Amino acid sequence: MISTKIKKLRQKFSKYNIDGYIVPKNDEYFNEYSFPDRLKFISDFDGSAGLAVILFKKNYLFVDGRYTIQAKFQSGKNFNIFEIHKKLPWKVLKHRIKLGYNPYCFTSIGLKRYFKNYFTLVPIHTDLVRTIKSKKINNKFFFLKNNISGESSKNKIKKVINFLNKDKSDCIFITAPENVAWLLNIRGKDNPHSPIPNCRVILKKNGKIHLFTKKTKIQYLLKKNNSLKITLVDQNKISIFLKNLNSKKIILDNLSCSLAYENLIKNKIDISSQNDPIYNMKSIKNNIEIKNIIKSHIFDGVAVTKFLYWIKKCKKKITELAAEKKLEYFRKKNQNYLYPSFNTISASGAHGAIIHYRATKNSNRLIKKQDIYLCDSGGQYKYGTTDVTRTMSLNKQTKKIKDIFTYVLKGHIAVASANLNKIKRANLLDNLARKFLNKKGLDYPHGTGHGVGFFLNVHEGPIAISKGYKVMIKPGQVMSNEPGFYKKGKFGIRLENMIYVKQLKNKIFFKNLTMVPFDKDLINIDLLTYKEKNYLINYNLEIYSNIQKHLTYKEKFWLLSQF
Repeated sequence: MISTKIKKLRQKFSKYNIDGYIVPKNDEYFNEYSFPDRLKFISDFDGSAGLAVILFKKNYLFVDGRYTIQAKFQSGKNFNIFEIHKKLPWKVLKHRIKLGYNPYCFTSIGLKRYFKNYFTLVPIHTDLVRTIKSKKINNKFFFLKNNISGESSKNKIKKVINFLNKDKSDCIFITAPENVAWLLNIRGKDNPHSPIPNCRVILKKNGKIHLFTKKTKIQYLLKKNNSLKITLVDQNKISIFLKNLNSKKIILDNLSCSLAYENLIKNKIDISSQNDPIYNMKSIKNNIEIKNIIKSHIFDGVAVTKFLYWIKKCKKKITELAAEKKLEYFRKKNQNYLYPSFNTISASGAHGAIIHYRATKNSNRLIKKQDIYLCDSGGQYKYGTTDVTRTMSLNKQTKKIKDIFTYVLKGHIAVASANLNKIKRANLLDNLARKFLNKKGLDYPHGTGHGVGFFLNVHEGPIAISKGYKVMIKPGQVMSNEPGFYKKGKFGIRLENMIYVKQLKNKIFFKNLTMVPFDKDLINIDLLTYKEKNYLINYNLEIYSNIQKHLTYKEKFWLLSQF
């Protein structure tokens, strides 16, 4: 039964003379957590990445390996599901058809990748996916003081201007809101889960800054202090501004500059081959940012450890949603906690195999004693972003389960204790994480790690630990370390810590940020080497020394039992 939403969308095809319409996950700001969420509206799929194509008779949903099971569950009735890395849209769809799209929600590089030149792509400036009426969001922006950010905006601006001068560019169009947030040391409340301020900036090499946003969000701040000499431009007038922009050469961000804006610029201004340098700049955290992040992880470690003790010892029946609510309760006890950094994954039994599962009233199930339970969660604190996954048992498990858990743990330890002076590229770390699983013919369909922002997005480029991703590991980078294994219809295992790259003299190495123990009941000690056992003892000692003063006597005793 085709949904009413899809039928209404198809009724508009004849007006625009198209055979289909492309629906992205992202919004006009290309945020990870988009608002409005067009893809969820049209397909019911609520994962963080995906793309739909609606045709007259068929519908297609393309997702990555994390979401194939979830997509079939949520959208399989109305959509043909494809894993996008294996089947790109241009390989699946019939060529030479006319596809409509919103040019404010796509970049030129994205359209080329997914559709090449095999289709007639028709830009439609009216959004054909009419979502629920957007709430008027007028949350004001706020500045981070230098003792929080660790570096002044003026200094960051100088770095970007130096980059412009080396590239012989006159200006840069910064379209990723998180990059504007880093540059100007501002944050906002425009997105769920991230303190992102929806705005864009043009920075000229003479230091002039034009900030495009809703004026009421920041005007009051600039009246108090406008030492940066920011000129405010209403976000609705950005197209007029770009049409009149007088410049010879400009840097655009090919990851977040929409095709609509690029088209206003490219015919009159030379576009640099360089991408926005802020991605690399903000991925290297300074010492003050690291100190704040460490502090946030101690807060988070207390909450998650209390939660693990509670779920292990609770004799009442617990559902997935009840567990999620209890974890949030422990986090809220800390006055520095703001809100979750993403939707909590509270998954028991077979739900654990759905990599980005989210419990709902319809899917909510009891966490049974024979199940293994996977909980992936994070928090936004003042000032830091956390992300942690633990898999635990509420009863004795089979040797097979314990063995697989231990192979995942061995891969996790291999990454955390890697010699970064020899292994300098992220893809080689990914190989280490999979090594023990691969020896048994096992693997997992996602990367081993992602970059994490400083009081920003929980997923941040350009750093990632993934197959074929040859980015260099550098001091100050913060990322996740999360190998796993998933048996469809049975269980899921994932072990995730946040880590950062520390430099001491001429050596660099990973340091754990996450302060949460691994479930000893799921470890087959016989499969661990002396070094791996020693690693776990030292890690647990570090956890204990950091969080014990915030635990009850019983919680401390339980934590010591995990050694």
